Amino acid sequence: MTNSTITKKHSNERTFQIINKTIITIVLTIVAMAVLYPLIYLVSAAFAPGNSISSLNIIPFKDGVTLEHYRFLFNNTNYMLWFKNTFLIALGTSVTTVLTCAIAAYVFSRFRFPFKKSMMLSLLILQIFPSFVGMVAIYVILLRIGGLDTLWGMVLIYLAGNIPYNTWLVKSYIDSIPRSLDEAARIDGASNARTFFQIVLPLAKPIIIFLAITSFTGPWMEFVFSKMILRSNAKQTLALGLFSFVTDKKNEFTTFCAGALIIAIPFVIFFVLTQRILVTSLSSGALKE
Repeated sequence: MTNSTITKKHSNERTFQIINKTIITIVLTIVAMAVLYPLIYLVSAAFAPGNSISSLNIIPFKDGVTLEHYRFLFNNTNYMLWFKNTFLIALGTSVTTVLTCAIAAYVFSRFRFPFKKSMMLSLLILQIFPSFVGMVAIYVILLRIGGLDTLWGMVLIYLAGNIPYNTWLVKSYIDSIPRSLDEAARIDGASNARTFFQIVLPLAKPIIIFLAITSFTGPWMEFVFSKMILRSNAKQTLALGLFSFVTDKKNEFTTFCAGALIIAIPFVIFFVLTQRILVTSLSSGALKE
C-alpha cells in the first residue's frame, strides 16, 4: 500500500469522524432544545406581565420581566401555608415510608414465617391495581378514624400507596447483602434490631436514599387525593392552591407558573446537596460483593 493510499484512507476516516460528530451534535442540540424550551418558557411566563399564557410571545422573556406575580402570591394568597402543609406531608411520607418499607423488607428477606410467600405475592397484586380503585374505601376509613381534612391522613394515604412496590424494591437489595454479616453480628451478641440498624441499614444506604427522595417528591403536586381529603383552606396543599388559579373562572396561568417555579427551588437545592452522597452511595453499592 502506497503512502498516497494510506494518506487518502486517513483523510476519509477523519472526514467520516467529522461528519459523524456534526450529526450527533445537531441531533443532541435539537433534543436539548426540545427538553429545555418548555422549562425556559415556564420561567419566562413566571416573570411575564399579564395573566394569560396564550398572549405570551413564543420567544421567552420578549414580553418583559416583572415580579408582580410573586408579590401577589406572598401578599394576597396563602402560598406559604400551602408550602408548609405540603412540606410536612412530604416529610412525613418520606420518613414513614423509609422506616416501614425498610423494616418490612428486612423481615421478608431474613426471616421465615408462615404465609411469607403469600404476603409477598399479596403486595405484588396490590401494586397492580390503581389507587383510584380504593378511593371510596379510603374515604370511609379516614372518616371512621377522624383522618379527613388532616395532614396525617394524607401521609397515611401516600404511605399505603408506597408500601407494596418499595418493600419489594428494598427487599431485593437486602437479599444481595451477605447473610454472614448478620450471623457474625449475632455471634457477637447483637439483637435483630441492632443488626438491622447497625449492619444492614448502613449497607442498604443507596436504596434507602433513593427511596427517601422518591417518596419525598411524590406528594408535592398530587391533586386527586388532596382534593378528596382536604376540605378547609387551612389544610390546602400547593397542588390545590395553585390549581385554583387555572379553573374555569380564573385564567391566571402566569401566577400558576410563578408558584410552580418556586416549588422547583427546594428540589434543586436538595439534589445539589445530596448529589455527592447519592453518587458515593451508589458507587459503594455497585462495588459491594
